[in-house]
Amino acid sequence: MFRPTRILQAVLIALSTAGCATPTSQPPSSDTKPSNNATFQAPSPATAAITIKALPQPRSIQAGQSRSGRTQFFQLNGQLNDDIAAYAQEVAFARNIPQDLVIDLLQQAQYNETAAKLMRPTKGRIKRSWVTYRQRNVDPARIQGGVQFWQKHRLTLDRIAQDYGVPPSIIVAILGVETVYGKIMGDFKVLDALFTLGFAYPDNSRPERGQLFRDQLADLIELHHQGELDARIAQGSFAGAMGMSQFMPGSLIRYAVDGDGDGRIDLRNNPADAMASIANFLRAHGWEPGLPVFAPVALSTANKEMVDGGIYPKLNWAQLHHAGASVKGQAQNTGLWQQAKLGVVNLVDEPRNTTEYRLGTPNFFAITHYNRSYFYASSVADLASELAWQMGYGNPN
Repeated sequence: MFRPTRILQAVLIALSTAGCATPTSQPPSSDTKPSNNATFQAPSPATAAITIKALPQPRSIQAGQSRSGRTQFFQLNGQLNDDIAAYAQEVAFARNIPQDLVIDLLQQAQYNETAAKLMRPTKGRIKRSWVTYRQRNVDPARIQGGVQFWQKHRLTLDRIAQDYGVPPSIIVAILGVETVYGKIMGDFKVLDALFTLGFAYPDNSRPERGQLFRDQLADLIELHHQGELDARIAQGSFAGAMGMSQFMPGSLIRYAVDGDGDGRIDLRNNPADAMASIANFLRAHGWEPGLPVFAPVALSTANKEMVDGGIYPKLNWAQLHHAGASVKGQAQNTGLWQQAKLGVVNLVDEPRNTTEYRLGTPNFFAITHYNRSYFYASSVADLASELAWQMGYGNPN
């Protein structure tokens, strides 16, 4: 559990937000379901201001090495191998943690073969299939479960959405895709998983991956030192993500917030904390209240060649329109998204030899910071649209 009295000593970006979608007593009047653009009702002005928590990223830990297949991390006398001992020394210095504590935790870590196996590259290339990916994540179980979760936490969701400007449907959809609303949060020891992937990442051609997990391991040790969790027993995914929202340790430090004002942050057992932390994460990564996730436009062949595969939008509407993009029907709030940076999204289905193209707004790209996959962000948006329709929220443009 995390005490915001310490965690909220952050670099805070103070701003007044516009409110998000408000509930309606009846579903949208159109007989047609929303298109897959995850648009929502125009926001009404918020009555409260919120601060967005976003601590700066610390310097990467340079000591330590990752080698695929490595299983020896300790000397015969139980001491850490030289590179891991150097890592412990640097973590202690960089994070202001007693070195004995860092060494003690690392000596308790164990190699987890399953975590390494699950992260190991597959032999041969697997064909990408947007249709299959979407069917797996926008499925009846997640739709039904999402409606039930939303109904149960409706008042809290509305308050968080009003505070942060992130629609309830997006928050619920992320919880659905990540953990099926808290049902599947992982039972791996996070210390073991991060230790394994930080020092024995199963792909020597990706040294940056080992670096990422060593930095996350340092974040976990820092959280333990501050008393925010017990790194010896904390559980999560095979990659070290924790709680209903599947935050990595670094995200826990930098973006997790107290969603119900009880003085602590618990992303595993407290839905209010998990929901507010998701909203805070998205705002910290560029979510703009009042924008759709996808702009309701028809794209030309020239537009489709503008895909760059990145997670930051770089195009403007004038460029896209000049190349043939046109607004669909009587789309609402065009002035808002037309003033924003945009990006063309390609959803490839290689087995079917098809590609679906959409136009992402800053809100689409904010979701890609949660998971750097166009498939992931599009599935969240599509699940959100379905949930919004089921709950009577949103606008079926």
